Amino acid sequence: MASPTLAAVGTRVLIKAGIYRPIYPASFKEEKVSVQSFYLDRYPVTNAQFLAFVKKNPTWSRNKVTRLFADNRYLSHWLSPDQLGPKAEPKQPVTYVSWFAAKAYCEAQGARLPTEDEWEYVAQASETQADARSDPGWKERVLAWYTKPNPARLGAIGSGLGNYFGVHDMHGLVWEWVLDFNRNLVSGEAREGGDAERMRFCGAGSLAADEKEDYPSFMRSAFRSSLQAKYTTGNLGFRCAADAKEGRTP
Repeated sequence: MASPTLAAVGTRVLIKAGIYRPIYPASFKEEKVSVQSFYLDRYPVTNAQFLAFVKKNPTWSRNKVTRLFADNRYLSHWLSPDQLGPKAEPKQPVTYVSWFAAKAYCEAQGARLPTEDEWEYVAQASETQADARSDPGWKERVLAWYTKPNPARLGAIGSGLGNYFGVHDMHGLVWEWVLDFNRNLVSGEAREGGDAERMRFCGAGSLAADEKEDYPSFMRSAFRSSLQAKYTTGNLGFRCAADAKEGRTP
């Protein structure tokens, strides 16, 4: 698929700068967000890749990691701290991994986790459109995945078509950590604040949202807001990003 906005370097794709329109109103968030050019992994990080990281950085093995950085389910589906086993195949996306561990992995690659705006900017693309949120057929396909129960066995990365930017598996495989996953969290005191703050919560926020029918985006926002950095689940993985700088390739 040819696209003037795509340039691939290895397994990472250059996403050219653009404008992203979040679902929430401008009362507490900019109506339009400028996303600068950045690199994003073409695929989610796999079990095999994360195992290689753990072997080089044994403090991130499940028997050595501090519980401040990962809960007791961290990599619990692996056969042992340094073996994958039948429940964690090499080409499956790594799951049961905390935000701290995902961040450390990306930093070890000279990269970082994508921001929420970067991730959502790429996630709004279909196979042929940079922004497919007005396409009912695409929205139905995405929503169908979010309403399905978790499969007994995750698929391998790259099993679906790449989107407009050449990025795979943004939908249909796993949820993914972002760098600022908790940026929409507000304290209990703020809930008692003015109208602008109250609009951030549940029904009030969704009624004021710009895209009232973009249920997957609402679900992602709600899911992220439920997380803590040490949490791990069987359907939460990640991919890495990197700043795009002149003369620099990832």
